Amino acid sequence: MDIHIVSSIDSSEFTHLTRTLSKSTVIGLDAEWKPVRSQRSTFPTVTLLQLACQIGDDSAGWDESVVFLLDLSSLPLPSIWELIKDVLVSPDILKLGFKFKQDLIYLSSTFRAQGGNPGFDKVEPYMDITNIYRFLQHKQGKKTSKDTKSLSAICEEILGLHLSKELQCSDWSHRPLTEEQIRYAATDAHCLLGIFKIFQAKVIKEGEFEVVCHQFPCGNRIGFLLKTSGPPFITGPLFNHVNEQHQSNVSLGLKGILEMPDCENKLVGRKFCNALDIVQATASSEECERIARGVEVIRKTKPMDESLWKIVRQYGEKLFLRESDRNPKASRRKGKRRSSVVVCEEKQLENYGDWQGPPPWDISLGGDGCPKFLCDVMVEGLAKHLRCVGVDAAVPHSRKPEPRELIDQAYKEKRVLLTRDAKLLRHQYLIKNQIYRVNNLLKNEQLLEVIEVFQLKISEDQLMSRCTKCNGRFIQKPLTVEEAIEAAKGFQKIPNCLFDKNLEFWQCMDCNQLYWEVVYFLFSLIL
Repeated sequence: MDIHIVSSIDSSEFTHLTRTLSKSTVIGLDAEWKPVRSQRSTFPTVTLLQLACQIGDDSAGWDESVVFLLDLSSLPLPSIWELIKDVLVSPDILKLGFKFKQDLIYLSSTFRAQGGNPGFDKVEPYMDITNIYRFLQHKQGKKTSKDTKSLSAICEEILGLHLSKELQCSDWSHRPLTEEQIRYAATDAHCLLGIFKIFQAKVIKEGEFEVVCHQFPCGNRIGFLLKTSGPPFITGPLFNHVNEQHQSNVSLGLKGILEMPDCENKLVGRKFCNALDIVQATASSEECERIARGVEVIRKTKPMDESLWKIVRQYGEKLFLRESDRNPKASRRKGKRRSSVVVCEEKQLENYGDWQGPPPWDISLGGDGCPKFLCDVMVEGLAKHLRCVGVDAAVPHSRKPEPRELIDQAYKEKRVLLTRDAKLLRHQYLIKNQIYRVNNLLKNEQLLEVIEVFQLKISEDQLMSRCTKCNGRFIQKPLTVEEAIEAAKGFQKIPNCLFDKNLEFWQCMDCNQLYWEVVYFLFSLIL
């Protein structure tokens, strides 16, 4: 993944952006803004716009894409408004997004507030990843849930890629962005291309559409006309033949060109190019030059290939903003003043997040002395990190547990509940010294925080003694390569490059997941 930060219209990165956009036919869209903690009468200000551009034909891998991070807090928004608008409405570029309507509302509001009138009101052609995911689920014979899965969950299932969302609520207005924020923002847009690539391959393989192509002569060349519900899409040598004649079009005049017979609708693209030659030849005023440049950009946009056009024709959507979307919806509680008691209670909750101990596993309380934690969904990634250092770290039994379910599980299993949800601290009276609010956002920093706060002693023997997948224990005796291959049959694939390295393997006693000592070595280095 090639990442470029664009913070000036005079930079080489901006030039690279404009050139890449002209060659891209699929773009993943995403936006970031500083989280709003309270009710406001205005929309949040978007400070970062991500564009993941797929370059090349269908055979190109999605990992070959280029991701541009547009720093909207540094760029003059009126100067890039037209460029962004052209991308959002270009018929030659398929836009991908994950629930992008909210992003579009905030993006439009940001541009309008800073002179980029009238903002943006539509994206087309567009495909939402949620609809792509439902299609893939349907093809696999799985029942689609009414609840929309998160992008992280979809990536995990479709791409096998863990997409951490721990930086989603970080301060995106602060500059410079951290390396973790840059990687997070780029990956959020980049993964959309990967999901679409799998969808595209599935549709093409199963022949989910039908398109009729007609051949027609053009001198000694052959062109192809794609029959669609929209304007004809011309491919093949005809397009090159059209361009060869543009020098003679200037003398014909705009009226003459536009009155030329369509000749079975084959030459719409040619008439457009010929009209462009007239505009460029006669442009004398600044406005005419602007029009000529704008038309030229459209002309240079790489057209979609046939397979992509067919997918857009059948599955493409249009994302529109209504007038009511342009104004923040008034809260029902608007005007209701918060009492000093509520404010005082929230401040007390913040203080309750400090650990006071002792933990439930303490020997003085009848515990076994072995630390045990329960990580809620907000710090679920921390559970895997704790398991890597041999700490017993469970996760909730259900995907969307109620607070009382978490409290009951922590109490019955004598665990400390780790969370970032300050509201859970209100239940401290139910399980004393069994809830701790984690302060850090990054998993590595969260791990160090928990080790320090609870004074955990981590030895080398503990490293990778637990399964990071299910929290189970490993079989004590290491497996040989032959035993590991037999255990992995029909369950897990072992890379061929490991067979000749005389490695030892370990297997989880609960879920049968296999691990090898390369992982052990890497985690030893990290710690």
